[in-house]
Amino acid sequence: MALTDEAMDKIKAMIVAGDLAPGSRLPREDLLAGQLGLSRSSLREAVRALTAMRILVTRQGDGTYVSSLEPHLLLEALSFASDVSQGQTALQLLQVRRLLEPQATGLAAALLAPDDLEELAAVLRRSRAAATVEEFVGHDIAFHLRIVEAVGNPVLSMLLRVLSTRTQRVRIVRGTRTERAVEHAHREHDEILRALRARDAPLAVSTATVHIAAVEQWLAADLVDDSLCALDG
Repeated sequence: MALTDEAMDKIKAMIVAGDLAPGSRLPREDLLAGQLGLSRSSLREAVRALTAMRILVTRQGDGTYVSSLEPHLLLEALSFASDVSQGQTALQLLQVRRLLEPQATGLAAALLAPDDLEELAAVLRRSRAAATVEEFVGHDIAFHLRIVEAVGNPVLSMLLRVLSTRTQRVRIVRGTRTERAVEHAHREHDEILRALRARDAPLAVSTATVHIAAVEQWLAADLVDDSLCALDG
């Protein structure tokens, strides 16, 4: 095990054991290094890595603290994995999204207020007027996220953000026959909204499932085309 990894594991073990509580300040570098049996350079590298993971936070001129350790905060650091996902990895992320988001959409059917439903309708109107793929994807994300936020679970909201980021969605839409894909998405969004207006949870689940499955199918078809091109080459 690399020294930095060992140092990270030791700090995380202190947090898990309760020796370093959320919001607490880390001991001075020399004291903590001695306590953990680490070199100060290994400790610094570990602190930098844990800060990038949102486990630790550095306050200029005040030291390093354990973060709040809220799950949605820690999940935020994983969004980069979705941003750079390609091929089968991107497809696997979408498959997980399909397991979670339709159920959240079904729950939202009973929770969205009339004003929320009007807000969703306005998002869809802006989506239809979008001039670029990037603009369409921005409205697409806003539509789905607003539905999930109605459930009131920030961990779920952040997890679904991680599973399908803006960068990933732009790549997928651009990899399809864009006009047809976007038009299908508009129709599917309308069907989801109709189910939500009707407070029909099973229908909301099924329409959201169809919508996300369609995105999976576009990506899977693109992967097949890439494989065939590679074989032909």
